[in-house]
Amino acid sequence: MPHPIRPGPPLVLYDAAATRAVEQSAAARLPAHALMQRAGLATARLALALAPHARRLWIACGPGNNGGDGLEAAVHLRRWGLEPVVTWLGAPDRAPADARASWRRAAEAGVHFADQPPEALGPQDLCIDALLGIGASRAPTGRMADWLARLRSGPAPLLCVDLPSGLDADTGVWHLLDAPETIASGEAPTSDGGQKHLESPPAAVHTLSLLALKPGLFTGQGRDAGGQLWFDDLGIGDPGVPPTAWLTGAPAPAACPHASHKGRFGDVAIVGGEGLAARGMGMAGAALLAASAALHGGAGRVLVCPLDGGALALDPGQPELMFRTWPALAPALAALTVVCGCGGGEAVRAVLPEVLRRAPRLVLDADALNAIAATPDWQPLLAARHAAGQASVLTPHPLEAARLLGTTTGTVQTDRLRAARALAERFQATVVLKGSGSVVAAPSQAPRINPTGGARLSTAGTGDVLAGLVGAALAAGAPAFDAACSAVYRHGAAADAWPDGRALTAGALARALRS
Repeated sequence: MPHPIRPGPPLVLYDAAATRAVEQSAAARLPAHALMQRAGLATARLALALAPHARRLWIACGPGNNGGDGLEAAVHLRRWGLEPVVTWLGAPDRAPADARASWRRAAEAGVHFADQPPEALGPQDLCIDALLGIGASRAPTGRMADWLARLRSGPAPLLCVDLPSGLDADTGVWHLLDAPETIASGEAPTSDGGQKHLESPPAAVHTLSLLALKPGLFTGQGRDAGGQLWFDDLGIGDPGVPPTAWLTGAPAPAACPHASHKGRFGDVAIVGGEGLAARGMGMAGAALLAASAALHGGAGRVLVCPLDGGALALDPGQPELMFRTWPALAPALAALTVVCGCGGGEAVRAVLPEVLRRAPRLVLDADALNAIAATPDWQPLLAARHAAGQASVLTPHPLEAARLLGTTTGTVQTDRLRAARALAERFQATVVLKGSGSVVAAPSQAPRINPTGGARLSTAGTGDVLAGLVGAALAAGAPAFDAACSAVYRHGAAADAWPDGRALTAGALARALRS
């Protein structure tokens, strides 16, 4: 039976190639056409649950096996007394064998086929998108593009079978955005890193992923395209195929013995915050936000080393923070977890080489990443940390990732998992590629995609909060990959739980964290 996908336990994700392997293995163990019949039944059951009072149902079916799933759904809905209208882009003499068998079953069941979508669909009705599934490789054209525009613009709820048509199962790139008739919701990066804005969402969007959950549903434009996600393994169970990635699960509560002290939870040093005097652009606030997140995220002590020439010596709102000059902090680097770069500006360049050499646990963010991207001689210092037993976590947003890889933001966003893996291998570090469905990657590990967070985090300083939270997890003794996964999940979950009607600012988010 279909069940909803929400943040909770970790889930296995399979790309298109792995999904096809799962499908072929399952089909080989079942009678002919049984797998498609199961997919149609699962789709029909969810359709009836989503729109129990629907007067009209429009099922838009493509020419391949995704269309066959839609045809099977029509068979069940017709037998249950409903009147689905099917528009089919296929033809019996050209359809795959399973889809052709499903067309025959639909015709024998008395399903109504039409050349055009039904008119006057209302909010109590339902549309089903069974056009492309995992077959999307380019923008749809012609009648398919027209039908997708209608599916995405009308008042009736929309149920997508397996994937929203046009969504790349592996990358989360939504090819529907390239179609001239695009009518959808959300936004997408253009090739130069800008944003393509979309409009006119339908009343509600649901996606029923079949057999396997796909990475593209959880990152890039996938979360906007898919809406509420549902899953049905069609009774196959464990497919026995190596996962492409994982959806991060909620971190387990950490044990906290009664006889604890601040040393147990480690010391975090925040190095950043260029002063106003240097270039007329004071960024001390970024360092203080990271420090607040580390403090509220569970660090035993938080030291702040502002790169402002000594102008900042106290945060009256957070007297727990202990301030240090760089000359006073540098001798202690080997005993600290360091978060470097938040608001560091140009000033971070003077301290970064020593931080790279000596900090045993290091989070690099913002201007530290930009400095490394601009200084090739420092990149081997970062890569060498792994062999020396030093833990490194990089937290770039897409533009910073593009600078580190020597490419464009659009290229990074075109395949976020590949970009994160490339950074992890190049620098032998754990990488958090921020954005919708943040990706956590590390050398020789299946990447994780984070299910929490959303547009509420699109405000200045929330990235600094994440960097400080990763630092707190590292200081408490978590391995770098686990620390990053846990911090990203908690960061997003805090935003998800934010009260309606209250502005989410980075400072308030940091104070809302729980260790």
